[in-house]
Amino acid sequence: MPTPYLTLAQVESIAREAHRGQTDKAGRPYAEHLAAVAEGVRIRGGDEEQIAAAWLHDAVEDGAVSRQWLDEAPLPRRTKEMVLAVTKRDGEDLFTYTGRILATPGALLIKESDLAHNADPDRLAALEPATRTRLTEKYAQVRGLLGLDGGVRPTDRRDPANPVTG
Repeated sequence: MPTPYLTLAQVESIAREAHRGQTDKAGRPYAEHLAAVAEGVRIRGGDEEQIAAAWLHDAVEDGAVSRQWLDEAPLPRRTKEMVLAVTKRDGEDLFTYTGRILATPGALLIKESDLAHNADPDRLAALEPATRTRLTEKYAQVRGLLGLDGGVRPTDRRDPANPVTG
């Protein structure tokens, strides 16, 4: 008999425990960010697999859980794929990163919610001015590459040989 998947409550508990003691750039408990991203996915119409991925969206990237843990976790394949899609890789450029998000069904909603919380003016206001400016510009660039600002991704940066980014 196959192992049942983790419930959303179990995923939330695992994510909170994995990130215990971590804080965001403003010094707030990191679990607040995870909760905000998961709630953002929910209110944007995300399904349970997307909400689970939202809880885990930074877990592998931050080293809170290992890639092996994710591979072996009793989670739907789609949830794992979304987590990996939004996981930045060492040395990876933004075009490759955003292309992977766009190519992975369901992942864009997670990144949209993540960016919305990261760019929240109240959250940014707690940061040093130079950090606030740098992150605001970075988040705007990623939103543009993902087509989240109502526009089309910049055509001059697309790779015509790659249907995902071209």
